[in-house]
Amino acid sequence: MSNYKIWERFGVEMEFMIVDRDTLQVLPRADIPLGKDKDGNQLSDVEYDDIGLSNELVSHVLEFKCAHPKSTFDGLGKRFFHEIRRANKKLEKINAMLLPSACHPFMDPAEMQLWPYDCLDIYQTYDRIFNCKGHGWANLQSTHLNLSFDGDDEFGELHAAIRLLLPLIPAIAASSPYLDSKYTGFKDARIEVYRHNQDKVPEIAGLVIPEKAYTYDEYNKQIFDKVKKAIAPYDPEHLLNHFFLNSRGAIARFDRGAIEIRLVDIQECPNADIAIVELEIATLKAIASGKLLGDSPANGNAPHSISDYREFIRNFDTERLAELLTATSRDAENTLIDWPEFLAVFGMDASKTADGKVRAGDLWKHVYDKVAGMLTEVSAKTMEQMLARGTLSSALYRALGDAPSHENFVAEYKKLAECLAHNRLYGV
Repeated sequence: MSNYKIWERFGVEMEFMIVDRDTLQVLPRADIPLGKDKDGNQLSDVEYDDIGLSNELVSHVLEFKCAHPKSTFDGLGKRFFHEIRRANKKLEKINAMLLPSACHPFMDPAEMQLWPYDCLDIYQTYDRIFNCKGHGWANLQSTHLNLSFDGDDEFGELHAAIRLLLPLIPAIAASSPYLDSKYTGFKDARIEVYRHNQDKVPEIAGLVIPEKAYTYDEYNKQIFDKVKKAIAPYDPEHLLNHFFLNSRGAIARFDRGAIEIRLVDIQECPNADIAIVELEIATLKAIASGKLLGDSPANGNAPHSISDYREFIRNFDTERLAELLTATSRDAENTLIDWPEFLAVFGMDASKTADGKVRAGDLWKHVYDKVAGMLTEVSAKTMEQMLARGTLSSALYRALGDAPSHENFVAEYKKLAECLAHNRLYGV
């Protein structure tokens, strides 16, 4: 993605788990859809025109991704769906299928198997250091968005906007309420376990919200140097690259001129995933430009001039953003936000509400109304349905409650698999 200007190119990655069609037990069989080369050697990557498939750390997860940087969303959801159907057809031969949502509700992560082919030495190193047989490694599927930038100025503009978007992502994308056969207390349990999966070396994930770093030199000093120093005693062979080690909710890939956003839970179908990605981009553009402020800043909590505004959005406290992320991970769209300066960025004035707070779901509806024209027709229609329904996590919780039976889990998550197989929303 190198040398593309800001907003010029993007890439999308979607991860799905592979399960038995009847029992929904995870199956370590990503080898089946990836196939073998002409000499019978197992492939770890394969491309079908503009969509690529690849393995992940664990053998029961398959990733679908844009094979090349994209400039338009036209038809992209259909292309992902086509390749998902192709993979499902291959998996039928072993009575398996792809299952959406960000966390399997009853898998035992101790049963995880590492991908035994390419990059095994790297995966074994992660496993040795962190023990990957936990939910934070073995049971989390997400949708990643890569956005291009060229040079420090564009990086700073993009990174500032992303830092403000990250805490709101669970309020639109949470899909992981269950682990170990029970409700976790978090609508986005994936982010909660993700926060802690590398506690042994806390510099790697930081506070998940990245630091206030707006140039390569600042980022290198505040993040990369600390990550490299912290991992050194555990990685004497230098197998772990700092670009990949960095596990914040958005990571700077200066090696390819992109920032990768990693906090979106995978949804029930590609139309939903693409709708969220399109809304992310539209919202980031609006944050960066100050479009959401309107004619007069909400409650006087944001500056009027564009230069002052750009400085204003760079100075939001990382710890407070991280606290908001924890809140939205727990309560998703029902999170109550009472941070006037943060709300002002989105053109909302909490002083006009009865309790001085704004519900995160209402904030997203407000943002969508402002940026809907920037989405494709399919994604706009899909997003309207999702906003009316609430997050997938909330829809699952309404159907299943706090402690569903195993049979109810299987029945309801089979419905998610059907949604994926037919590219349709759940619960609408």
